[in-house]
Amino acid sequence: MNNKDRSFEMPDWPRIRHLLKLGIAAALMVLVGDMLLGWGMHDASKGGMEGFLSAYLDLPDSRIFWSAFLGLVGIPLEALCYFAVRRLIKPYSEKYAHLYRSGILGILAFGGCGVHVPCLASVFFYKHMMAAGPDTALELSIRFGLYFLLPGMILFFIFWVVHHIAHIGAFAKGLTPYPKWCWIFCPAVGMALTMLLKLLPETALRNAVTAGWISIGSLWMFIGLLILSRKAEEKPEKGAENA
Repeated sequence: MNNKDRSFEMPDWPRIRHLLKLGIAAALMVLVGDMLLGWGMHDASKGGMEGFLSAYLDLPDSRIFWSAFLGLVGIPLEALCYFAVRRLIKPYSEKYAHLYRSGILGILAFGGCGVHVPCLASVFFYKHMMAAGPDTALELSIRFGLYFLLPGMILFFIFWVVHHIAHIGAFAKGLTPYPKWCWIFCPAVGMALTMLLKLLPETALRNAVTAGWISIGSLWMFIGLLILSRKAEEKPEKGAENA
């Protein structure tokens, strides 16, 4: 079935805009959680993983809890709002829509419980291990992360790549109502722009913002697509004939 046969399946713009707005709210929720975790300074006298983890030693347990909780709730909600993009792709390409949905389901399954919460658990573990036994804290924390955080990160990353292949491929090939150049409104671009802040001198604010690079990437996508949605609705791209 080609695009000419599927005019009745054209995007439901009111529902898409509703999901994009809800996605902005969810991404802001996650960003707050990320910034609660990231607000701090690293010990410049320490290098490697020890230096990286040094920023979390003075983090109150209450901030660790709220960071974990906001991500636990916000990340799945954020992932569900990615279905707005799938709705944009589906009328033009079943293949890319199916691929995109597979990526969403993986992010939904592993993003919150598989990566975010274990990440906060690792921070909590390291902080209290340093207080109880600093000689073994780093070694045990790394082992903890390998057992309970790394598997979820690997699975999450696989689905995240699938999600981005479908997103960039569909937009770049004109398989959405948006102009092809709107492929830039994918989370990876927003994430990359956020990480440019690492070139600035270290401050607590810089660390907090860069800790939220994934949620800022989602904000970049949701806001960009929402701003251009009216124009896309008025002048949709035709898409590929035989997608």
